[in-house]
Amino acid sequence: MRTHLAGKSVLVTGAGGYIGSALVKAIVAAGPTRLVLLDSCEQNLFEISRTVPGEAILGSVTDAPLLDDIFDRFRPDIVYHAAAYKHVPLLEQNPFAAIHNNAIGTHTLVQALLRHGPSRLVLISTDKAVNPSSFLGISKRIAELVVVSLSSSEWPMNAVRLGNVINSTGSVIPIFRQQIAAGEAVTVTHREATRYFMTLEKAVDAILAAGAAECAGRILLPDLGEPVRIEELARSLMGDEQLPIRYIGLRPGDKLSEDLLFAQEVREGTCGALTVVRTPTIDPAALDATIERLRAGRTLEELRPAVSALVCQ
Repeated sequence: MRTHLAGKSVLVTGAGGYIGSALVKAIVAAGPTRLVLLDSCEQNLFEISRTVPGEAILGSVTDAPLLDDIFDRFRPDIVYHAAAYKHVPLLEQNPFAAIHNNAIGTHTLVQALLRHGPSRLVLISTDKAVNPSSFLGISKRIAELVVVSLSSSEWPMNAVRLGNVINSTGSVIPIFRQQIAAGEAVTVTHREATRYFMTLEKAVDAILAAGAAECAGRILLPDLGEPVRIEELARSLMGDEQLPIRYIGLRPGDKLSEDLLFAQEVREGTCGALTVVRTPTIDPAALDATIERLRAGRTLEELRPAVSALVCQ
């Protein structure tokens, strides 16, 4: 999975995040000629730049002039796009931030790639993009559609759809562990709530495998096993110290369970350990026009029709 990176110029967005930083360390072991680390969080970028050799660039994927400069200077052969906002309740309160960073930011990055010569791109997506009920899921589904609709043989782009990565920053397991350590009641949204989980190592392997996949314009799905009941996860983390569980109800944007595929998606086979999925695409001109509507929207009333035009395909 790593041999395709040897001697290449590699750009990682969100390079200082939980997944991004682990991905960067795996890439370094493959021997790229150049590694470009892009992150909008100064502290995260500082920490990862202390541990790996690379060009550390503080900035956002929403900054088109910055991206043009990066592609001009470093000519990346492959881009791993891990930059995203991810917290469901917070993004329900800040829908414009979710759309601007996750959806429009992906479109801005892809447009920069298309302007500057052949490159390969892998979008790190999420199961929450399937039948989305939250602005996180909606924004990531739009990002998927951008990548698969604008992919071509010259600019091959795919999205890898991950589950919940165990111990990722701010996720349910670290929260449960904090509550257990404090001897507090553990908060669970619903008795029947389930989620798909995967280790950080498996997530990185899936992303690297997606970067080497000989296909384009596809969703790539690792084996996520069976979904886990959140209540059972909480009890297992408690061990012998069985604390009370407090059911707080599903939060805005939450689903009882996640899906891995849309009804209209088609499994086309496998590429190594990844399932190759064909998903509906959008005419590039129509896609660009709808992204511009999203960019211009200033109220939820303006945002909703443009979002529906993309997600309800």
